[in-house]
Amino acid sequence: MNRVRLLVLNAALGPLDYRVPEGVDVAPGQIVIAPLGPRQVTGIVWEEERLPTAPVPDAKLRPLLQVIDVPPLKAELRRLIEWTADYYCAPLASVARMALSSGGALGGPTTTIEYRLSGGMPERMTPKRELAIAALESEQATIRELAGIAGVSEGVLRGLTNQGVLEPVEVEIDRPYPEADPGYDKPDLSADQKKVSERLIEAVEARAFAPFLLDGVTGSGKTETYFEPIATALKSGRQVLVLLPEIALTEAFLKRFEDRFGVPPVLWHSSLKSTERRRAWRAIANGPENGGAQVVVGARSALFLPYAKLGLIVVDEAHEVSFKQGDGVRYNARDVAVMRAHFEQIPVVLASATPALESLQMAQSGTYERLELASRFGGAELPEIRTVDLTEHPPERQHWLAPPLVEALEERLERGEQSLLFLNRRGYAPLTLCRNCGFRFQCPNCSAWLVEHRFSARLACHHCGHETGAPETCPECGEPDCLVACGPGVERIADEVAERFPEARTVIATSDTLNSPGRASEFVAQVEAGAVDVIVGTQLVTKGFHFPELTLVGVVDADLGLEGGDLRAAERTFQQIAQVAGRAGRASKPGEVLIQTRHPAAPVIEALASGDRDAFYETETELRRQAGAPPFGRWAAIIVSSEDEAEAREAARRIGDTRPKLPDIAIYGPAPAPLAMLRGRYRYRLLVSARRSANMQEVLRRWIGAVDHPNGVRVGIDVDPYSFV
Repeated sequence: MNRVRLLVLNAALGPLDYRVPEGVDVAPGQIVIAPLGPRQVTGIVWEEERLPTAPVPDAKLRPLLQVIDVPPLKAELRRLIEWTADYYCAPLASVARMALSSGGALGGPTTTIEYRLSGGMPERMTPKRELAIAALESEQATIRELAGIAGVSEGVLRGLTNQGVLEPVEVEIDRPYPEADPGYDKPDLSADQKKVSERLIEAVEARAFAPFLLDGVTGSGKTETYFEPIATALKSGRQVLVLLPEIALTEAFLKRFEDRFGVPPVLWHSSLKSTERRRAWRAIANGPENGGAQVVVGARSALFLPYAKLGLIVVDEAHEVSFKQGDGVRYNARDVAVMRAHFEQIPVVLASATPALESLQMAQSGTYERLELASRFGGAELPEIRTVDLTEHPPERQHWLAPPLVEALEERLERGEQSLLFLNRRGYAPLTLCRNCGFRFQCPNCSAWLVEHRFSARLACHHCGHETGAPETCPECGEPDCLVACGPGVERIADEVAERFPEARTVIATSDTLNSPGRASEFVAQVEAGAVDVIVGTQLVTKGFHFPELTLVGVVDADLGLEGGDLRAAERTFQQIAQVAGRAGRASKPGEVLIQTRHPAAPVIEALASGDRDAFYETETELRRQAGAPPFGRWAAIIVSSEDEAEAREAARRIGDTRPKLPDIAIYGPAPAPLAMLRGRYRYRLLVSARRSANMQEVLRRWIGAVDHPNGVRVGIDVDPYSFV
């Protein structure tokens, strides 16, 4: 009797066996529809020996209902799913769901109806109709998607459709993508770039696993260098995946890619329309032939897509913390990319000007091959970096820019050059309080203050998204005109620039203002056209942007990232400031960086000022070695949460009481998490510190799996944690 074992996309069910109807052929990796009670579920056919389960008699097996007409998931992808679930202690079904992240790709019609503005006007104009018409210029999507873009209800758009203002357009969903030309516009590489690209080309041609750390200073042309092995992969009919840490970086990358290869790559990120996701998924699964996907540029989730002929993976800005998934399956895309390359037997390139300490250690041990670009492309020089001691040069009262930075800004404005002010804090002020009674605005769902956003007149929590309007009186004592903004955010810095230099054209660049590829593209175009004098931004502007006229970078508060007890605080601060410093002087004009700090003697600040990256990394490496911290030891966090504080505390205590006593593993806690309440749930944490020799994941599975909890308790495991909130 022909039977198969399915991995169904429900973590609570486990593997299930089914009967294969006569005349139907199925193989491991195929996606099928199967009955489950009165419902139908999607499953992936898996090797029985790799998914052990209790035997089910043949007579009790129900037949499969349908085999989906898409290519099966390759064995290499199935092994990656298994490895990710095992390493990160995640349910296998939750990882597999990421490979099937476009439900529309598994069936349905091949055409759909989208809508666009026809050029006509409604019989009666209302404020919402006017808003919609203005927002939907050059947009085409479904009614639901257009409503999200315009910020109006679907009913408003249906009314515009009935009056002919929006017209329907039939779209072929699975239309082919234009073909990239590997020889379209070959760059003139420097001698160093050519040497690195030739080594990468050699690895692509060898078609074997080869991990590389591409370590190049900011402005050295890493992107142009790895474009050449991409061209080699395309010539041989192979696919390429390029991972980027931020959607906002996508538009700048797309332009450079199209300039080199003649067409844009295939995109994959959370802002794609459902039809675009279906088209991309099917093109990736079908391979480069017949208009399939050749080069995919995407966020971390693109790593689990079902590539037909993957030949190269590039992880750009590989040090970025945003490659680490914060909830659900808590994986690090940088490390999973290396494992996917291992299973696919292809090269993988981790590119960064400030590599993660873990990556440098892998290069020093010989596991990764290190390729260096030590100088900027085209003769551009690295910027001069100076510290501004805020204890010696304090800003004026209720101001945040020290006199030396103000003078440097004035010089750039007089010369017609651009400046960038960096502060990694969104909004106007991180805290608002009442000067009369001391009341502080706190999020009702989280242990966090509400951040004032003055431009939008709202108070917002940056953890759960809770928002409320900015009141005119104190909600506690009722006094008017008593609310005080404490501390600066980027909006407040922009206000100070406008106050000091009314003629300066200032733009704020954060995830609030550049929250879509289109807005990011508009920002880049404005800066490149010389329509901006001063950029005030968060970490979003620390990487990936190339502005030739930007010659000054001012770091408003270099000490901000050193606060708290985060293991990687010094490393992150160094990476962020070094990256933002790299935006200055990238063309012929020299650059200057001023770092405002109250602790100029701190090792990380001294290393930044001296430009001695290697000395900083050596010191940081030795500190980690002495502490047995990553990469010399292994860490995992256990996060216990519940809507009931006593229930969360008791569950955490039970876990702590049953901790295993092992010589190579230390377990600390439980203790309230630094962010003790998040999204309405009380949180406790335990920290596991293990030697490299310990089988930490197996210990965690046995330990946590043996403890029962009430239904309201969630227990999450974060292997290799990056966030300690």
